[in-house]
Amino acid sequence: MNRADRISTPEIKAFKLDKIKITDAYSNNALKKELKYLTALEPDKLLAGFYERQGKKGKAERYLGWESTEIQGHTLGHYLTALAQAYENTGSEEIKGKLAYLISELKNCQTEDGFLFASSEELFDRVENRKPAWVPWYTMHKILAGIISVYNTTESKEAFEVASALGDWVHKRTSAWSEELQQRVLSVEYGGMNDALYELYKITGKADHLEAAHSFDELPLFEAMTERKDILNNKHANTTIPKIIGALNRYMVLGEGEEFYLKAAQSFWDMVTEHHTYITGGNSEWEHFGLPDILDKERTNCNCETCNSYNMLKLSKLLFQATGDRKYADFYERTHINSILSSQNPETGMTTYFQPMATGFFKVYGTPFDKFWCCTGTGMENFTKLNDGIYYYDENSLYINRFVNSEISWEEKGIRLMQWANLPESNEVIIKILSTGKENNRFALKIRIPEWVNGEVKGSLNGAPFLISPEDKYVILEEEWKSEDTVCLVFPIAIRAVSLPDNSNVYAFSYGPVVLSAALGKADMKIRQTGVAVDIPLKEFEIKDYIVIKGDLKEWLNNLSENLIKEDGKMVFHMKGTDEDDKLIFTPHYKQYEERYGIYWKLYGENSSEMAEQINAEKAKERFEKVNSRTMQNGWAL
Repeated sequence: MNRADRISTPEIKAFKLDKIKITDAYSNNALKKELKYLTALEPDKLLAGFYERQGKKGKAERYLGWESTEIQGHTLGHYLTALAQAYENTGSEEIKGKLAYLISELKNCQTEDGFLFASSEELFDRVENRKPAWVPWYTMHKILAGIISVYNTTESKEAFEVASALGDWVHKRTSAWSEELQQRVLSVEYGGMNDALYELYKITGKADHLEAAHSFDELPLFEAMTERKDILNNKHANTTIPKIIGALNRYMVLGEGEEFYLKAAQSFWDMVTEHHTYITGGNSEWEHFGLPDILDKERTNCNCETCNSYNMLKLSKLLFQATGDRKYADFYERTHINSILSSQNPETGMTTYFQPMATGFFKVYGTPFDKFWCCTGTGMENFTKLNDGIYYYDENSLYINRFVNSEISWEEKGIRLMQWANLPESNEVIIKILSTGKENNRFALKIRIPEWVNGEVKGSLNGAPFLISPEDKYVILEEEWKSEDTVCLVFPIAIRAVSLPDNSNVYAFSYGPVVLSAALGKADMKIRQTGVAVDIPLKEFEIKDYIVIKGDLKEWLNNLSENLIKEDGKMVFHMKGTDEDDKLIFTPHYKQYEERYGIYWKLYGENSSEMAEQINAEKAKERFEKVNSRTMQNGWAL
């Protein structure tokens, strides 16, 4: 298993999941629910299509939903990655055995030329001939990525062989493409094929696999990004983001001389986060980007596909490793809490497809065995890597980027460190060195100062205060650390109101990194099916989506901490000085899973022109409904 000689690893590295133990109760429950679901799935049902494609009888009937369509097999890819991550987190021999079984069965289904798929190879022919086919390269990406995950976690020789042979088949196929045919294929969603093939090249070092990865690099898109041209309108978001992840991985793998791909990824990230993203970190409406800074008009029941957040976190993690820029860690924290944690029902473990930004809708969750949406698959992965993105390291530094009750083992340095954090319920973070492995163990501890901090950060080392500059983005403490050394940081936290670029009267509220929403009851929570068996929430009656401020809106916002008041010791907030003082109660949105909700609200001063327009609109609607009702009663319409 020769690894590529040209591999250049990023200066900042991520710890493997088995080095990080989360002790946070909410996260541990989320992992427990996900493990229960993964255990309930039957591998043979996920393998059924692979057997059938070989003309063999499967050991079980295939699952329904998307696993009975041309995209069958995508779930198995996610399942492999999720199980590999679960094995890293738990060390379970049962999970390791299940991974070995899956890889062995897949090898039995692989053809001599390396092709491995749950549908006919004819699907790939159809894409090349402009005939309808449901995204075979997207599905292939999930399968290849899953097998690579198994190898990276277990070092299974069989997984290496299967992945390498599959990469050979991909190279054989792509090497026959003309430039025109390449563009034709790349016009159909292909997931992160470039990303997966760069990962494959890392472990095989085969030039063919590198060449195949290049075949999926979409240069016109990357060039537009480096020129900072926002061409994202009407682009399918979860098609586009993985392409950029692949571009960045090209830079991460090949290093010097590939800065064009880093720049493309940086520009794309800025574009999406600054002009296409809601306060939760989610983006898109009905899976597509819109015009830049048009967000209020795009708020519906089909915002924020969860797969997009999954992929934006992958991109943010890699960009942090490549650059060390705090803004990527800030986004990771916000999106992880308010989009990823928010996507799981903490009772059932099921996950969302969309997360509506329009007020009055609710979250709809998948079902265990008959849907298998794309977001079901990324959900499996999300909740088996909740300890990702907390800690990083370089040659002589340990980074703390997220504040979660957890423990890290930095084996190369002999360091064990414990973190106690309950942000934002508490504003204090305590970090304790449990062991150093040797005397005079000197390294730099770099602790992120979040962008949401509101005031002076206070810090102490073993009780002795130290200075923190207001300009600092990280607290950097370089010491000869000893066991029991303790760092304490106190972050000032305040309630914040954030508006949307295309409507300055629409606001959402957050406290520290946590977005708040108000519960709006469980009345008539109907759903309907759209697209390919995707369930979405309905709202067939009026729900008030505005708040009247008793006085001047600007003054109310300037004194927000006195007007949206936090209960002592609880993440519960009550309004003051509005027409909703006794009605709306705001709590962390990620814990909102049973009711309709409102994140964004129109705020009007009681004597403002905007309020007058709202009243006139309501009166006009009421008059129309009365006239329409009389018309129907008199039988004037059929």
